[in-house]
Amino acid sequence: GGHAARPPADEDWVYGIHAVRSLLEAAPSRVRRLWVGDGRRGAPPLTALLKAAGAAQVPVERVPRAALDRVAPGVHQGVAAQCHAIAPTTEKALEQRWDALEKNEPFLLILEGVQDPRNLGARLRTADAAGVDAVLLHRRNAAALSGAAAKAASGALERLAIVSVANVARRIDWLKARGVWIVGADAKADTSLFDADLPFPTAIVLGGEGQGLRRLTRERCDRLVRIPMAGAVASLNVAVAAGVLLFEAARRRR
Repeated sequence: GGHAARPPADEDWVYGIHAVRSLLEAAPSRVRRLWVGDGRRGAPPLTALLKAAGAAQVPVERVPRAALDRVAPGVHQGVAAQCHAIAPTTEKALEQRWDALEKNEPFLLILEGVQDPRNLGARLRTADAAGVDAVLLHRRNAAALSGAAAKAASGALERLAIVSVANVARRIDWLKARGVWIVGADAKADTSLFDADLPFPTAIVLGGEGQGLRRLTRERCDRLVRIPMAGAVASLNVAVAAGVLLFEAARRRR
């Protein structure tokens, strides 16, 4: 049959050579099939990708470029993988795993209100690189774990525990009761990140693009920190800000 314009709800498309190869290496069982554009010939990155698909026994189909344009609303580089959608971990699963996590002084990231899938993907990639154990996402925002997020996350979605949270404030209270320090990022905070005490276990809380933390969340933080800025830049890109905070926490944890 013809190429479907929209995948069913339990499917997703990951596109771009690097993102698809990361997916094939990290979670080959998620990939149902690979689409390669008619015009694509054997450049080394594509050859390596097709070899990985062969090793994972993923079927490869040659398709017209228009079919790729429909399922991959971005720079697909002539490659798209149809895969099972990522289902975030449940809060119950987090609670069941908590004893194991607690032994290693967990390092958590809580994300509030991230709307843009690329921003979400970039933050998840940063969290994975910094050694975060789990990312807690408000349930509404967990819906943004789409192909665009997967492309920006570049393999991190397969390695990170991502937990869909119904009520962020209530889950923060649960973490605090278990001895986790809650550190909120706030551009107006009195304390600079570099002067702040960052005890572990810790959860870093980041707000969405442009609006910062919600009042209920801010009130629950044990400390609020700002990133000290030199020069005239008013604020950092959200993914860069996440990187500064998470790697500073990771440095102290080591």
